[in-house]
Amino acid sequence: MSTYPIVPGHEIVGIVTEVGSKVEKFKVGDRVGVGCMVGACHSCDSCDNDLENYCPRMILTYGAPYHDGTNTYGGYSDVMVAEERYVVRIPDNLPLDAGAPLLCAGITVYSPLQHFGLTKPGMHVGVVGLGGLGHVAVKFAKGFGVKVTVISTSPSKKKEAIEHLGADYFLVSRDPDQMQAAMGTMDGIIDTVSAVHPLLPLIGLLKSQGKLVMVGAPNRPLELPVFPLLMGRKVVAGSCIGGMKETQEMIDFAGKHNITADVEVIPMDYVNTAMERLEKADVRYRFVIDIGNTLKSA
Repeated sequence: MSTYPIVPGHEIVGIVTEVGSKVEKFKVGDRVGVGCMVGACHSCDSCDNDLENYCPRMILTYGAPYHDGTNTYGGYSDVMVAEERYVVRIPDNLPLDAGAPLLCAGITVYSPLQHFGLTKPGMHVGVVGLGGLGHVAVKFAKGFGVKVTVISTSPSKKKEAIEHLGADYFLVSRDPDQMQAAMGTMDGIIDTVSAVHPLLPLIGLLKSQGKLVMVGAPNRPLELPVFPLLMGRKVVAGSCIGGMKETQEMIDFAGKHNITADVEVIPMDYVNTAMERLEKADVRYRFVIDIGNTLKSA
């Protein structure tokens, strides 16, 4: 996703140290964040409807050409400059470290819950995968007051899902008896898995007119059986982060409901080790780099 020496970093929080003469939304000392994007065209239908994330000229926070032709450099830095439209205010009660991942992972699951109408109390929503996205999806869905079932290939995650994250039910997707018993019970499913996996069993879990929303990104095409969609007027859809207005709404909602990511804070010089652990899925559930206190000593 980037070319050296540009490195990732698009869930960035910190304190405002300086503002330009035309800045109206923020002042020095404010707690703020920058997410996945730092620019867009501001003239297309998507931008006009607060959906800068779907602008064909959206500018990513790292590894993308900016308006002036230079590349964006991401957040692995002690200072960042951004246009105020792409900066969000972090609620005072939200810890900066545990709030940072919400600027990508949080909005990635909040937006489809909102857009596809899966926020009504009493609804039943499934969350596929219990990782960096999935654990936040459970928290937001519970914040909306819906019933949540975690769907996982790993029976060992049941205790974590129910006792720690507050899910109502846990479904082992490799257990045909459990899957059969849950057929036709869910109003919607947020699928966070980025590995190739079958969709047919998930479609079977949906009620008529249910919605399966993909937010993970498998690197190969998935097989999509059409007949089960026809027989229940079911929907398979995709969703990618959210616009800036919705991102601010998401972080405000998180502050109101005390929703944070589960994080492990690390110093800058631990990054390579963290990447090795990430490959082994040895993180619950997000690494957060304390750049302000550790970058200069790295």
